[in-house]
Amino acid sequence: MANIKSAKKRISVISKKTAANKRVKSHLKSIIKNFDKAIAEKSFDVAAEKLALAEKKFMQAAAKGTIHKHAASRKVSRLTKALNKAKAE
Repeated sequence: MANIKSAKKRISVISKKTAANKRVKSHLKSIIKNFDKAIAEKSFDVAAEKLALAEKKFMQAAAKGTIHKHAASRKVSRLTKALNKAKAE
């Protein structure tokens, strides 16, 4: 445990930021699950809405620094490819 006041503050701040980041990442995972569920049910209109939401949320998370911007773009790209592939079948 830290003894210096500034170190104690950093521990507190880091724990708050970690909690916020976990919340955002958990939300992103649930968005992906909902998208996958819509694809599995072959409801492409719903899946397109979920994709738009996913893109927005991923880019927001990247802007805040929760995830890297390239990781966000990669995940959105993969979701888009999944939707296009499902539509083609």
